Amino acid sequence: MIYGYARVSTEAQDLAYQIDRLEKAGCAEIFHEKRSGKNRTDRPELARLLEALQPGDLVLATATDRVARDPLDLVTILKAVKDAGAGLRLLDEPFIDTTSEMADLIAFLVGWAARWQRRRILENTAQGREAARQRGVKFGRPRKLGPHEREAIVERRAQGETCARIAEAFAVSESTILRLEK
Repeated sequence: MIYGYARVSTEAQDLAYQIDRLEKAGCAEIFHEKRSGKNRTDRPELARLLEALQPGDLVLATATDRVARDPLDLVTILKAVKDAGAGLRLLDEPFIDTTSEMADLIAFLVGWAARWQRRRILENTAQGREAARQRGVKFGRPRKLGPHEREAIVERRAQGETCARIAEAFAVSESTILRLEK
């Protein structure tokens, strides 16, 4: 049996390219998910794939970073594949071949590179956020109520008016009114 594994990190990303490549490579079943690759234990489809493996099966993925972002996770996944008697092949990295001992070393190095790349992405993102913050960019959702509206709501609550009535008057939810009391 030839299985495929496709993964992207967020719901906004598209799996179509990977799935198309895996189908063209002959995968009979493709496991796919939209989850971060930083931790193999948080990926239920990967777990299902590893549990389904039988001796002689082959797992295909497009690249190392689709399988794992951490070299230790990658080695653990490779061990699970080999322990099941199956093989792993990466379409864009044909040197990853679980039938040779050198594959473990190469997989570890490629996994390490994926981890390094992820760290760089996180560092760059953090630097960008900090630079934006220093320029005065505000993060998060905009407030539904301005300072004058919040003061008026607190006053009306102090006078005993119900949250439901105030919420209706200001066109917000009751929970928004309740959060102001805290």
